[in-house]
Amino acid sequence: MKTFIYYLPLWALVALLWSCSETGRIIYVNPEGQAMGTGSATDPYNSIEKALLVAELYMEEEGVQDITIHLQAGIYRLTQPIVLSAAQSGLNIIGAGSDQVSIKGSVLLDLKWETYQGKIQVAPIPEGVDFDQFYANGRGQILARYPNYDEEGGDWQGHAADAIAPERIRTWSHPEGAYFHAMHRGRWGGFHYQIAGVDSTGQAILEGGHQNNRPSAPHDQYRMVENVFEELDSPGEWFLDRESKKLYYWPEQGLDMASTTFEGAVLENLISLQGSEEKPVTDIRISGIKFEHTRRTFMNEYEQLLRSDWSIFRGAAFFIEGAENCEVRACEFTQLGGNVIFVSGYNRQIDIAENHIHECGASAICFVGQASAVRSPAFRYGQFVPVAEMDTIKGPQSNEYPKNCTAENNLIYRIGRLEKQSAGVEIAMAMDITVRHNSIYDVPRAGINIGDGTWGGHVLEYNDVFNTVLETGDHGSFNSWGRDRFWHPNRRYMDSLTMANRGMTGWDAIHTTIIRNNRFRCDHGWDIDLDDGSSNYHIYNNLCLNGGIKLREGFDRVVENNVMVNNGMHPHVWFANSEDVIRQNIAMKAHQDVSQRGWGKEIDQNFFTNEDALQLSLSKGLDSASRFGDPLFVDPASLDYRVEEGSPALAVGFENFPMDQFGVQVPALKSLAETPEVPDVDMASQQAVVNSVLWRGMKLKSIETMAEQSATGLPEIAGVMVLKIMDRQAQSLRLKSEDVILEVDGVKIKTVDDFLSLDWERLDKEKAALVVMRNQAERRYRMK
Repeated sequence: MKTFIYYLPLWALVALLWSCSETGRIIYVNPEGQAMGTGSATDPYNSIEKALLVAELYMEEEGVQDITIHLQAGIYRLTQPIVLSAAQSGLNIIGAGSDQVSIKGSVLLDLKWETYQGKIQVAPIPEGVDFDQFYANGRGQILARYPNYDEEGGDWQGHAADAIAPERIRTWSHPEGAYFHAMHRGRWGGFHYQIAGVDSTGQAILEGGHQNNRPSAPHDQYRMVENVFEELDSPGEWFLDRESKKLYYWPEQGLDMASTTFEGAVLENLISLQGSEEKPVTDIRISGIKFEHTRRTFMNEYEQLLRSDWSIFRGAAFFIEGAENCEVRACEFTQLGGNVIFVSGYNRQIDIAENHIHECGASAICFVGQASAVRSPAFRYGQFVPVAEMDTIKGPQSNEYPKNCTAENNLIYRIGRLEKQSAGVEIAMAMDITVRHNSIYDVPRAGINIGDGTWGGHVLEYNDVFNTVLETGDHGSFNSWGRDRFWHPNRRYMDSLTMANRGMTGWDAIHTTIIRNNRFRCDHGWDIDLDDGSSNYHIYNNLCLNGGIKLREGFDRVVENNVMVNNGMHPHVWFANSEDVIRQNIAMKAHQDVSQRGWGKEIDQNFFTNEDALQLSLSKGLDSASRFGDPLFVDPASLDYRVEEGSPALAVGFENFPMDQFGVQVPALKSLAETPEVPDVDMASQQAVVNSVLWRGMKLKSIETMAEQSATGLPEIAGVMVLKIMDRQAQSLRLKSEDVILEVDGVKIKTVDDFLSLDWERLDKEKAALVVMRNQAERRYRMK
């Protein structure tokens, strides 16, 4: 276990000298201090609450502008969250270092243990104490669950199809109160439910499932249940019986129960900055503190984030709303139950820097505006505001969004431990957010996610993002959506709309988002994934180590001077008038297109590492000035993909960019940060062959790749795609080009062979029922 020590930044040390000035004051706090102390270094107050009251008096009665609350070494347990309003503007709360100062949302538990059964211990809990996270010597323990926790167990760290099967539920004396967690059917995040009871057939009655903005049935395999007494069957598991007020626990091996410190999380939020545009909180500095132990929030009320796949709880351990020129720096955030830092609504110049964030339940850093700032918002994938009713003015309609904020030099890993639709950095309904020099890894979904095009201007640079999409699918280390005002779930209608009014594609994405000088690696999706409608991006000087770059339908994207190891470009369902540009990249595979309607403005001067890739591109009328050969990388074994002097890649215009500036640069954090695995480079051609068949005037093929799955919105790689309808023989099946056939007469169709092997003479006579995926939505109908 590595030990992490923070040293106070220079500005914090300078702040400690303010007590000698005429305008500034330092108020000292120590958990062992006195309630009636003087607040000096030798006679500190004993609580943060007391220091805040004194600080307010200094500000109101003496007009002191610069006040620092200095937290001396110790553990500070909050009975209620710290709330700072505009009245506390100018306040600094500085800890002696995150290795010495901890603010916790947990209570100490004085427990009298007795043996209950076997290795399970039991103890009564005090009246009025309720918690949903339990810690032994600072380590989070496991709420009794099935299947048992397995760090290498994949989704949910262990999953089972029979998690809430009736035969299992029958073994539980009290199913009500249990939590059921399941992945989305397409593994686009997860769902969480509470069991309210059991119906007459033995099935669980579920409440919840509101945590994903693309609703589906729970995945039939990736399931887990917890908070069930009868599932307490392994070391580290615990269960709180709230009715009898008893805590049951199977201690971890070697734990000395007599000397162990036990704690339970009782607060959701530890600190909030609460202001407004009219009366903002300003000039607050928080530094040198460890924040720990908050309750889980997955069953709280969520809100939809426009038409992205996200719903979110607008709350966090550290919550900021209505603030200007504030900073959270050099803190550690760990073992928190939900979101870590949430910058909500109106905010300007909020800096989140040099923090260590790990072992937390949901997202690490969120910059999320209010939907009230969006013109003609729509909130679900299938929704669309009619053009006649649409506000056609560009940009936001209010200031209720974060702008000019920064997430820089943060070390983020092992977040999203429970909430799988989460990210290291989440941006939605925001403008001009800079995400720089962060190391983000070991996450269930994206490392960095942008939920919509409103309103662009973001700069993502020098980040190191890898080991992503570990428990979900159809995603990337970086992911975005752009389902803005122009976007419509019916692709054909959207085509006609944007052809008639090309300008509307820039109504929301008013500023270009820049992705540059990053290192990405995704082994379960794309390194960079621009999904539905993502528009107005400039992507350059990125090292992509595995998944390549995907551009789904959208407009005005320039992708240049990137290195794509073992992969290449993935153009999916482009518009005829996209105006996209792909040039001067190094790729190891040809462009892997799906259902193109056009090839943009320019695709040329790229460098391929094999001739087959170039020839395939040339056969599509692309890359006439592109070349192939050995790029002469400097040192791939050390992740240095600069090219040597004399490389043929330089002849197409490729330029070297730094390979040693990715991720956190703060020495203390950099010494802790991991780096991605070195890929085994294969520069030979590995192009997929399109195997199609002709049947009844249609060209059909099996869904075989993740790219085809993503482009068609399928929950799994299965089904038969209609590539082209060539004559009227196909009319009886009522199919359209780009449909995917999923089921015929109740029989699931996984491949073309499955489809062709059906008894079509009988099916024609009976006018069989079909299930197809069209415009990313399932349709059910009968043959003509």
